Amino acid sequence: MSDPRTAAGDESLRTLGSRPPFYRDATVVRWIAQVGALALVLGALWFLAAEAGDSLRASGAQIDFDFISEHIGIKVGSGIDTSPDTGGRALFVGMVNTIRMAAAGIALASVIGVLVGLARLSSNWPVRRLAGMYVESLRNIPLLVQILVYAAVLTALPNVSFGMGPIPGWVHLSNKGLSVPRVFVADGFYQWAVILVIGAVVAHIVFRRLATRREMTGEQTQAGAWATGTIAAFAIVGWFVHPIFGWLGSPIHSLSDAVGKIPQGVVQLAAAVIAAAVAVWWIRKFLASRRTPAGLTRLTDDDWFRMIFAVITAGIVVLLFAVLWPGLSSWIVNSSSDGLGVLADKFGNGRTGQPIDAMRPDIVQPGNFANYGPAGLNLSTGFAAVYFGVVFYTSTFIAEIVRGGILAVPKGQNEAAEALGLRRSTTLRRVILPQALRVILPPVGNQYLNLTKNTSLAIAVGYSDLVQIGQTVYNQTGKTLQVVAVWMLFYLACSLTISSVVNFFNIRLRIVER
Repeated sequence: MSDPRTAAGDESLRTLGSRPPFYRDATVVRWIAQVGALALVLGALWFLAAEAGDSLRASGAQIDFDFISEHIGIKVGSGIDTSPDTGGRALFVGMVNTIRMAAAGIALASVIGVLVGLARLSSNWPVRRLAGMYVESLRNIPLLVQILVYAAVLTALPNVSFGMGPIPGWVHLSNKGLSVPRVFVADGFYQWAVILVIGAVVAHIVFRRLATRREMTGEQTQAGAWATGTIAAFAIVGWFVHPIFGWLGSPIHSLSDAVGKIPQGVVQLAAAVIAAAVAVWWIRKFLASRRTPAGLTRLTDDDWFRMIFAVITAGIVVLLFAVLWPGLSSWIVNSSSDGLGVLADKFGNGRTGQPIDAMRPDIVQPGNFANYGPAGLNLSTGFAAVYFGVVFYTSTFIAEIVRGGILAVPKGQNEAAEALGLRRSTTLRRVILPQALRVILPPVGNQYLNLTKNTSLAIAVGYSDLVQIGQTVYNQTGKTLQVVAVWMLFYLACSLTISSVVNFFNIRLRIVER
């Protein structure tokens, strides 16, 4: 006869070990809540989009993007094309102008920010105080005010004249803007680039082998120096022998013709296969990262969401090519064929000159008034005002981030370097900054995003960036929502690109735990 207490205990254990009903399971409830919230958000967006479309159709407004391929008859103040044929070409000119300013601004703001941040920690009192005044003054003045001040100062300068400028013949400054020496890609650059690519591959192999030998034997192999020397040797030799790759123009031209004949269905099928293959590859790699010697670890809800998101992304790509935008395949084929055709021309047509060239700025006078010639790098008044504004303003925040990152490194690291007899410059370069970069990089990435979006203030001084050209386009065509959508997609693409680059280096700099 069994003991009632034992039977009751077994029943309790069975009750504890059994799964609860699905409506009380925390995992199921969490999934249902998140999927339901996503459905509500998508439903609300669909409803609002439908209501907006009905309202626009009722008012007679067109919601198409025909203006991209239509001639709208506008002029652009500066850029790669001052008389664009279509609205799409005009917006593309604005995108190029914005990217140019953002890329050049990020480079200069980073250099100034690092130097000022280091100066803020200098033991030299005047240097430290000057750096502090630079930061505290510029970062507390609104950026738009700074841009307007720079524009007012530039427009108040004298007219262009021969022999003028801070450094006559090299730097010209007037009410037309700034003109400095220009370094540009010459005819033989693309042939030289082929040799540089080959040199980079060889340098990578040299670096990997020397680094492996250093790990195995402890010998100081100077892998970085040898890799740099290899690239430099290829660059020097390639400067003289690069014309030997001029024959690549003919095969690239044939490839361009072949790409232009690819059927639309093949591109759609290839996009679907590539999207599915990438999703499967990523999921397998993700599961392998979660696998331990004892087997696969238990996946969390976040892990499942990541894998589901990879599958959904692949499905969106297939849906985009097959259903939502069938013409995307043709556009990709045509764009790829045209791009290869342009590249083929860069290798052919007797382009065998030196790879890189430079020219000093010049002043020409075709009529009654002198102006900057095409030889130099000419920064218009609007471009210079916005460029100096975003660079100086952003550099103050980068300087404070650099200062904070250096101060975040434990003091014992500096003391240990001093005990080893390292010089201050060596300590900063080899000990402090590598550790500080882990703290510096994420907020600096945010400042890069801010700088890129702040270039939209160029409309205040009439510089032809994307926003200013877009405003002209929708004034001519009435397609305000469409142009705003292009703005949003462009700045979203810039933000995601910068974030991806910063995250890549952030992952490379993180501490590897063993």
